[in-house]
Amino acid sequence: MDCPYYQLARVAGPNLMVGNTLIVKHAPNVPQCALAFEKLFLDAGAPVGAYSNVFLWSEQSAVAIADTRIKGVALSGSERAGAAVAAEAGKALKKSTMELGGSDAFIVLDDADMDTAIKWGVWGRMNNTGQCCVAAKRFILDEKIADTFVDRFRKELEKLVPGDPMEEKTTLGPLCTAGALDLVQQQIKTAVDGGAKVLNGGQRLDRKGYFLAPTILTDIKPDNPAYYQEFFAPGALMFRVKNEEEAVTLANDSPYGLGGTVITKDIERGKRVARQIETGMVFINQATWTAPDLPFGGVKNSGYGRDLSDLGIGEFVNKKLIRVA
Repeated sequence: MDCPYYQLARVAGPNLMVGNTLIVKHAPNVPQCALAFEKLFLDAGAPVGAYSNVFLWSEQSAVAIADTRIKGVALSGSERAGAAVAAEAGKALKKSTMELGGSDAFIVLDDADMDTAIKWGVWGRMNNTGQCCVAAKRFILDEKIADTFVDRFRKELEKLVPGDPMEEKTTLGPLCTAGALDLVQQQIKTAVDGGAKVLNGGQRLDRKGYFLAPTILTDIKPDNPAYYQEFFAPGALMFRVKNEEEAVTLANDSPYGLGGTVITKDIERGKRVARQIETGMVFINQATWTAPDLPFGGVKNSGYGRDLSDLGIGEFVNKKLIRVA
């Protein structure tokens, strides 16, 4: 689970604001976070029951969703989990929202300010060690600036300092579990077997912890499994395009549609490109991110519904009409 406290806050805040109570099944690998979060509410004086944890197996979750006391379901997780939970909610005719995976496109157009592109490209890919649903994962580069971007991006990755995430000097943390590291290593191997090239990194670091060297993959063709996969790790996929139209086509050639970025000096051009990208969010001259006042959510296999902002507050309320004739 990436951001185990914030994933709770983004759903708890809007629902408590409208008077809903919450029954929460957190990710099974962070039960201590679930307990600490509930204690915060009790310590602050919230009524008992306003926010409650349940510790269930996946099979037991279906029983909870079907319970008539449960009125809606919100999930942050994988496609597989989303499909399963949405199916159970659908069978019970209950409202649901799904915040699932992403493979965000980071488009750098030919007129981009390169300092801006590198700053946000590195931050967007490497924040939280790449373990973020809206991390910049597919870098779509106009061929006129591609060599410059890749060279500068690679040099910035080489500056990252692996270590304890609690130490200020650390700029590259570990992956969250051994399973997460094993998965991305297998993804890299499969990508290389399919014709991709490793420009940088690709291997586990020789140190304690689940560290992957910051990785850059190039020459990824549509028949390569990596072309459509989400890399939930510090690994960047680089693509070259001839023009703006090819950039949009490539960005949309994905099962995901969560966020995206367009880097350009021409803001109107950036807006034009952003309108064509099939995602729930697009940021111009900044990596995709989240804030309490911004609606957060995606389309396609990235899910449906919105968290945060007034849209998130309105997801789980009954919109009733009362008309006096």
